[in-house]
Amino acid sequence: MQQQEVDAKRIPELSETVTLALREATRQGATQAEADASVQRGLTATVRLGEVDTVEYQRDRGLGVTVYFGKRKGSASTADLAPAAVRATVEKASAIARYTTEDACAGLADPEDLARDVPDLDLYHPWPLEPDAAVELARSCEAAGLAVDARLTNSEGASVSTHRGVRVYGNSAGFLAGYASSSHTLTCVLLAQQGEHMERDYWYSTARDPQQLEATATIGRRAGERAVARLGARKLSTRRAPVIFVPEMARGLFGSFIGAIRGGSQYRRSSFLLGASGQPVFPAFLQMHERPHIAKAMGSSPFDDEGVATRDRDLVRDGVLQGYVLDSYSARKLGLKTTGNADGVHNLLVTAPNHACAFDELLARMGTGLLVTEMMGQGVNPVTGDYSRGASGFWVENGVPAFPVHEITVAGNLREMYRNIIALATDVDTRGAIRTGSVLIEGMTIAGE
Repeated sequence: MQQQEVDAKRIPELSETVTLALREATRQGATQAEADASVQRGLTATVRLGEVDTVEYQRDRGLGVTVYFGKRKGSASTADLAPAAVRATVEKASAIARYTTEDACAGLADPEDLARDVPDLDLYHPWPLEPDAAVELARSCEAAGLAVDARLTNSEGASVSTHRGVRVYGNSAGFLAGYASSSHTLTCVLLAQQGEHMERDYWYSTARDPQQLEATATIGRRAGERAVARLGARKLSTRRAPVIFVPEMARGLFGSFIGAIRGGSQYRRSSFLLGASGQPVFPAFLQMHERPHIAKAMGSSPFDDEGVATRDRDLVRDGVLQGYVLDSYSARKLGLKTTGNADGVHNLLVTAPNHACAFDELLARMGTGLLVTEMMGQGVNPVTGDYSRGASGFWVENGVPAFPVHEITVAGNLREMYRNIIALATDVDTRGAIRTGSVLIEGMTIAGE
């Protein structure tokens, strides 16, 4: 409770800082201005093989100021929130703006798009965790994992982290609001060895509320079981086969989709989904809903980085793209309206009514193919949609994982991959801003020996 009271007091303090910056910008001749002030703090403890590896405190604060002189823009930032530093930062931003080229699309979000009501989304649950207690949690997590199997011979460590912060945004259009948030994570990474062969795997849990984290022993055991299951991994011969991406890998697939429909990619004409609004991108059974106001969710936000109200929307309906992911600048470049996504998507729910099934059923539906549980590399071309990434996981036969595989590459084209989605599983991962279950894709090239 004491932490809550201390952090709650920072909102008025930061509001004063933002107000000072905006007032100073007007005094220096800016026609528009915006400022964002924040204070963040956290603790991370890592244990490796039972010994303390690191204990870190984090404490950050900052102010970002953007001013507009007509259609000329300048930005500056500082970690010093003292009044003199705030004034100096505004002066630097103003000096930059006076010499930049005019941009017809520059400026604040339109006033009618700004949030008028700021809902409480229950995002703030501080964890009064002392370093000794954090170390013991990490130690017990790692110990639970190492106890799973004698072949778990090494560890990259178990970590406990807790972070909380306060953010206030304001602009010269009359918007001023702030909120506090928190995030907490438990992670364990273990290595299993059999003869000369060694495999690594992990598990983690993250939540706004520490009470909603998975138990430390559960996280450790899951990491240990995953690492042991990968022992004896083989290579595959090059072939074409159906592929299942587990939820944490499927999130990346849909992340590439979001990148392709962001306003910046569209107006720069650097997207494999250029001008795709109103077109079928996915099978007709697939839906995507953005739900920014889910209580305690990791992707929730009452307003975006420009103060624009976040709202529920259907991004994909019956497989058809309904619109783009826009901030005010990209919206103006495209002749559209902002969608309140200046800071990305907020709780994108990927669903497939009547085509979602339990994970075991998804395996059975695939029959024979590849189950991808980890990916390496960044092999995605955002302009063409060509996709080629290193992968590991399990070869599945008759709906049952037969043996682990590694040192392979899965390749295809994202536009075709999206259209070839057969089904989703109900094992939805809620640990990020994109919520999806495992995804079954009809056929991809698997490059191996």
